[in-house]
Amino acid sequence: MTPAPVIIAVDGRSGAGKTTLAVELAARLRQHHKVSLFHLEDIYPGWNGLMPGIERYVGTVLKPLSSGEAAEWTSWDWEKHYDGGLNVTLPAEIVIVEGVGAAADAARPMLDAVVWVESPGDDRRRRALTRDGSTYEPYWDSWAAQEDEWLSTDEVVGAADVRVQNLADGSAPDDVLQALMYMPSVAAVLSPELSARRGLQLRSERLEATPDAARLFESLYGQSANAVWLDSSNASAVAGRSQAAARSRFSILADDGGTFGQSVLHRSGTTHVTAGSATVSTSGPFFRWLDSVWGRRAVRAPRGYDGPFTLGWLGYLGYELKRETGGNDVAADTPDAALLFAGRAVVLDHREQAVWLLALEAPDAEEWFREARTAVEAAATPAAAVADVPSVLSGTVPEFVSRDSATDYKRKIEDSQHEISEGNSYEICLTTTLEAPARDLDPWASYLSLRRRNPAPFASYLRFGELVVASTSPERFLRILSDGGMRAEPIKGTRRRSSDASEDAALRHDLETSLKDRAENIMIVDLLRNDLSHFAIPGSVTVSRLCAIESYATVHQMVSTIDAHLRPGAPRAEALAAAFPAGSMTGAPKISSMDILDQLESGPRGIYSGAIGYFSLNAATDLAVVIRTLVVNPDSAGGRTLSLGVGGAITSDSAADDEYEEIRTKAFGVLSTLGAEFPG
Repeated sequence: MTPAPVIIAVDGRSGAGKTTLAVELAARLRQHHKVSLFHLEDIYPGWNGLMPGIERYVGTVLKPLSSGEAAEWTSWDWEKHYDGGLNVTLPAEIVIVEGVGAAADAARPMLDAVVWVESPGDDRRRRALTRDGSTYEPYWDSWAAQEDEWLSTDEVVGAADVRVQNLADGSAPDDVLQALMYMPSVAAVLSPELSARRGLQLRSERLEATPDAARLFESLYGQSANAVWLDSSNASAVAGRSQAAARSRFSILADDGGTFGQSVLHRSGTTHVTAGSATVSTSGPFFRWLDSVWGRRAVRAPRGYDGPFTLGWLGYLGYELKRETGGNDVAADTPDAALLFAGRAVVLDHREQAVWLLALEAPDAEEWFREARTAVEAAATPAAAVADVPSVLSGTVPEFVSRDSATDYKRKIEDSQHEISEGNSYEICLTTTLEAPARDLDPWASYLSLRRRNPAPFASYLRFGELVVASTSPERFLRILSDGGMRAEPIKGTRRRSSDASEDAALRHDLETSLKDRAENIMIVDLLRNDLSHFAIPGSVTVSRLCAIESYATVHQMVSTIDAHLRPGAPRAEALAAAFPAGSMTGAPKISSMDILDQLESGPRGIYSGAIGYFSLNAATDLAVVIRTLVVNPDSAGGRTLSLGVGGAITSDSAADDEYEEIRTKAFGVLSTLGAEFPG
């Protein structure tokens, strides 16, 4: 008896392309493994034998193979319509079983992975009849009825680990193999394939150009279902080598196209990774999954390239991931995390006025370089400058409704202060959400207007299908460099800007000298010093800037900088989790404050208060706090909802009227761009 094999079932309705997929998948796996392949069509007892065939398969084939024993089974003679000869299927390192019912309920306890293959009904019928000719045609309807009956009582589709939309273009086997590598139950045996995937080569090309970034993004990724633009939209206003200029030096534009492109959605403990036509679902904490795909140096930066991003994952982490870091489990309307893997990207170096094209070596890399080079050149011509931002709305201005009326929000401020007086918190970052029907609002036009009106170092535009995030965040959550350098830059303390220079200077001075705002800021600095210390080299945690004032288009803000150095070998995803969510959005102490906020706030925060940024292949990350951010999300009624989160820090000496005015100030830059007003 040999060791128990890894068994992969390829299931789906007739004509979905299971057989071809299984054969091609086996061929790829045979490069490194011994593989056995079993087809259920050899064992079904006739055209009305789906359920008896499943029973035969489970009892005579799957049970012995799953124990590492040879399977002896009786084939079906389709010409004589009776049992045929005795056959033997030997166990191997990997066994692939394919056919309708391969992953039936009785089989699933013995399977390591279930692949469900999907295809439109018309395509399935055409493929099946093309394969089997007139032999199958008289039985198509009766066999389909058996499939319907089976599927009505078996949750096989929902139980599938990998779901494939088989386009019959030859891409499915590679997509499935890539998806299987994310499954812990299979990953161990696929170590040779994983090693090959990690042997990545980074190609690069530098162009001396200053393209219009918006036009370039629209040209390259305007039609991409998933795309990300990490946009240092205030780069032109912070020239030089200051800290502000360093934060705004690079912009990154990418989608999930090409050989290596993938996307990830995580909801309530399940991670869904899509690689081409295949989607794999795995259960477990998101940060554990992140640790499996990020945190080790996989590529080297090109010579002369100063950017910290060398391709990798880009997107957002939602606030509700706090369930993994000491917070309560709260369900949100948006995915808890959405990322795409960029195997190629355009990086704008605003300081050097240069463009870097980055791509992992792949068969389609050369074609992409040509397309990207052409797009950069076109976007760099004077005529390419966006003279007029497209209209945000073609109809009515959105009318926002707040989760909390002014009275309700002020009452919650009092409740927060009661919790502080009871010693349950020192500072509570109380938030609310403004919502409106999106109707005919154009998210892309909205973002272009936002970035023009309120440029920021960590602005971003994210599109994941129908979900769109348009952010003008000024706040860095956490940066970890490839060499382990860590930095957090919390913002606490806000004043509006004024068009009158004297009044504006007075507002800035008022913030600078405010004891209350300094106290808020310093409490969060202490919290972040503690967060970073969990994985930092002892003694490396320092505060290099305390309560500095930075001015943006619509607000003055108080900012501090905490630096540290990651311990060699420390897991970077865990270091990130130790600091998540940003302390500036929770209060201090963090876990107690989050618990209080779950009781006070009237719903989930979703993407708001989370983080947006990248996880690079050189083990670096740079994440912004999700504030000043519009989210457009499909709703259950077939429409779209527009939302904006706002909030502020509550301390024992907060004045309710002033705190409410602060959230109005924070919302002004976004709402005014849309022509909307603060509700109430």
